[in-house]
Amino acid sequence: MANIAPAMSFYFSMGLIAAAAGIASPLTIVAAAIAIALLGNTLAQFTKSIPSTGSFITFIGTGLGPVAALTTAIVMSVGYIIAVSAVVAIAGGWTSDMLLKYAHVHIAWQLLTAVLTLLAFLLVVRGVSLSTRWAGALFAFEIGLLLLVSIWVLIRYSGNLHLTPFEPSHLLSGFKGLGLGFPIAVYLFIGWENSATLAEETNNPRREVPRAIFLGIAAIAVCYVLFAYVTVLGYHYNAKALGTAAGVPFVTVALGVGAVVGFFAYLAGFTSIMGSLIAATNSQARLIFSSGREGLLPAVTARVTEKSRTPWVAFVIFLVVALGLVFGFGWGLDPVVYFGEAATLGTIPIVVVYLVTNLALPVYYRRNHPDQFSVLRHLILPVLGVLAIAFPLYELVKPGQPHPFDLFPYISLAIIVVAVVYALILNARDRTLATRIGSIVADAD
Repeated sequence: MANIAPAMSFYFSMGLIAAAAGIASPLTIVAAAIAIALLGNTLAQFTKSIPSTGSFITFIGTGLGPVAALTTAIVMSVGYIIAVSAVVAIAGGWTSDMLLKYAHVHIAWQLLTAVLTLLAFLLVVRGVSLSTRWAGALFAFEIGLLLLVSIWVLIRYSGNLHLTPFEPSHLLSGFKGLGLGFPIAVYLFIGWENSATLAEETNNPRREVPRAIFLGIAAIAVCYVLFAYVTVLGYHYNAKALGTAAGVPFVTVALGVGAVVGFFAYLAGFTSIMGSLIAATNSQARLIFSSGREGLLPAVTARVTEKSRTPWVAFVIFLVVALGLVFGFGWGLDPVVYFGEAATLGTIPIVVVYLVTNLALPVYYRRNHPDQFSVLRHLILPVLGVLAIAFPLYELVKPGQPHPFDLFPYISLAIIVVAVVYALILNARDRTLATRIGSIVADAD
């Protein structure tokens, strides 16, 4: 949940969802949560059989073979790094804005970005227990502030509460509005899957990781629906005003209630961003580490520290490349602009992997555990998951996108092609890859 970063994700997405769905934005988020729960079933079913730090890489590899695993290792790692570069950039940008607004001190966002990224690295390299506690503490502070602001707004407008935002008849342009807002609502949940990569640090991962996945999805969905309802309420159910609002609608509502409430909303944004940066590095960099350990990537990527046994090389690669992207492509941009562009580009390859993982699940169970195969859990739900994720993926890559978003489908395709070529070459050189993928199970003796 810290990786999902509800404040950060919601702040920069609610305006777009409202522009598409109108005051029925909470209903759109409910639909997105159902789609994510279908994907959660796929990850949970894989984890129950082969809990692994490799997560998607291991799951796809055991289902579809070593070439698919190698391709996933590259595609997923690149997608996550691009996506986390958006968090890296907004960490400095949001902090710079806060210092200017409340302390009247101007510090360049680029400098703050570098400092905060270094702090995140120093924390995660000391060990998963410490850094996860920090991420959890930041998340608890963030969600506490968001709930406080939400309750404050509900009390302020208590005489105007009703269920209009949950009625399909109030969708802007009918179900077309739901379709337009649905892809953005799905991307609010990116990060839901990262419990799986901490399988080796979890007691009884076959039971606890699926629990973490579903509880995380459910809890974050409830929070998003509440925040969306509060935002709609704060705009007095005015779809036009909400859809054309400048800035961050939730913060605008908070500031309208009072300066103190507005400050809490800003502070929640900061803790959200930092919690996300720590949690993302902790979980997503472990895909690089796991790939290096199993020979899918160079062995150097699997090096760990002697004392805490943390994958420091994977952390360095993950954060240095992300920081390089920010400084190389976002130096002259507004951090919010870079955030939107990088988050969108990084999401495309990640969602492709989501889709392929759903396809791999029935193949894996039919091949390896035919006695456990369930038509509902291992076929029907994964197929529904494919359909649920195919729509938002199409919305990201369909023709007619504004620049530079029109380039992102081609960049994503290039990443996939390079990954496939790399996979074919490495698999041809080393025929033992198939036996190594998934050979390190989290709860093995």
